[in-house]
Amino acid sequence: MDYPVVIAAPFGRLGVRCEAGELRELRFLPAGMALRPPAPGSLEAEVARQLDAYYADPRHVFTVPRRLLGTPYQLRVWQRIAAIPCGETRRYQDLSRELSSSPRAVGGACGRNPIPVIVPCHRVVASAGLGGFNQSTGDETLDIKKWLLRHELG
Repeated sequence: MDYPVVIAAPFGRLGVRCEAGELRELRFLPAGMALRPPAPGSLEAEVARQLDAYYADPRHVFTVPRRLLGTPYQLRVWQRIAAIPCGETRRYQDLSRELSSSPRAVGGACGRNPIPVIVPCHRVVASAGLGGFNQSTGDETLDIKKWLLRHELG
């Protein structure tokens, strides 16, 4: 998918998509992807500013307007994930118990989170180890998850 805005992050690049005055999507992109800066004063510029504030201080509270589009189950999972405090983690298994679901279903919802970092799905881990991240268990995405967790633990 093509993103109108591509910004630098400490771990690579992020594609940003806003629509109707709301953030709709952040996507991890390869580190070599060409940057496409946001227009000054745009919502995308505010998203970039708030992400930079998070990189400087992991306790930054995101206030950018956003809309999560997903199934009712996914929305419930994302709401639980958003409530995990900075510097803490929850296991897929624990969330699945709270939601009367399965760890695999929680993992599937985590992987479909349209605005990672802001809805901190990196804070959800497996019972033994990190688990997956962003619909992958590959090194590239797991390295991002490790970076985010290290950043928040300071």
